[in-house]
Amino acid sequence: MAKVIAITNQKGGVGKTTTAINLGASLAANDLRVLLVDSDPQGNSTTGLGIEKNTESFTVYNALLGGLPIEQTIVKTECDGFDVVPADKNLVAANLDLVDLPDREYRLRQSLQPIRDRYDYILIDCPPALDLLTLNALVGADSVLIPIQCEFFALEGISQLIDTIDKIRESSSHALKIEGILLTMYDERTNLTRQVADDLREFFNKEVFSTVIPRSIRLAEAPSYGKPILMYDPRSRGAESYIKLAKEILENEQRNRQATQGAG
Repeated sequence: MAKVIAITNQKGGVGKTTTAINLGASLAANDLRVLLVDSDPQGNSTTGLGIEKNTESFTVYNALLGGLPIEQTIVKTECDGFDVVPADKNLVAANLDLVDLPDREYRLRQSLQPIRDRYDYILIDCPPALDLLTLNALVGADSVLIPIQCEFFALEGISQLIDTIDKIRESSSHALKIEGILLTMYDERTNLTRQVADDLREFFNKEVFSTVIPRSIRLAEAPSYGKPILMYDPRSRGAESYIKLAKEILENEQRNRQATQGAG
């Protein structure tokens, strides 16, 4: 069964989509089967993987609200073993359309259930808001990866997200874990970056990944070519960082599995 990771932070511009695309490609490079669900109406994960948005193709909206089996929305990317469920502007209406539906926050979870045995990892790229699309992603996920930009307002809003995660745990008896907090746009030359990183590590302790994602022009350029950084510039610092992050996630997973078996 695939492990489902929601990549979320209600603050925009922190590297959610960059992380979704490049972590997905790096996991696939480890011979794993990966599905990326683009749950952001902006559809940046879709275009960042070179997939055209057009009115003829099915998207995550059709799976959430049209009753379409999600496998009919899956599109292959140029990376072997890496598929995507695209999004387009129609997803904007989803928050309104979901409001009056029964089990509205379980829609994505129910959609993913039939295909979870086809993948090793399912990543969900969330919109920059704590709305019904993000709530669907959190309820459907096993864990949450939180990208945080190393800037003055980094901690602002994180407490709200943690509160939401706690409420989901309580209300649905859903053991939603924190996969990790990822420091993005990291520039070790500035005192502010180092100070914010120190504060976050002190506050969140081991929940912060040891891998950091550097501020990188190559990372910023790659989506305009419809490629993950691994295909655009595999020797860049950005590519190395996401390969390192994938390795850290896989090692944490193995450690947790061994701990669980040991406890059993």
